[in-house]
Amino acid sequence: MKSLVKISLFVLALLIGVSAANAQKVYSCEYKSDAKVKVYVAQYKSDADLVVYKCSYSSDATGNDGLWYFCNYKSDANVTIYFCDYKSDADLVIYFAEYKSDAGWKNSSKKQLMY
Repeated sequence: MKSLVKISLFVLALLIGVSAANAQKVYSCEYKSDAKVKVYVAQYKSDADLVVYKCSYSSDATGNDGLWYFCNYKSDANVTIYFCDYKSDADLVIYFAEYKSDAGWKNSSKKQLMY
């Protein structure tokens, strides 16, 4: 019976860890070489690979669906990004949405960049 409880707790901890690993807590790097993903901000939603909503709280930035929380420290982030001046330099093109419901992938082939 004790081993069943231990296994259940282990599985629960694993599931919580996996869901936290997909959270989109990002840190904006000053240098391109420090970032995992180079990002360009599009002027129009139709040009974006990902529509991003900036969350006010880190707990709101869950999953890989464009809900981002910008961390103050690199060590707190799941993904480091660098904002490019030119679209041709970017790995990912994003558009900042005004509403949370607008967030999401337009080009799901680039989803792996944010894991």
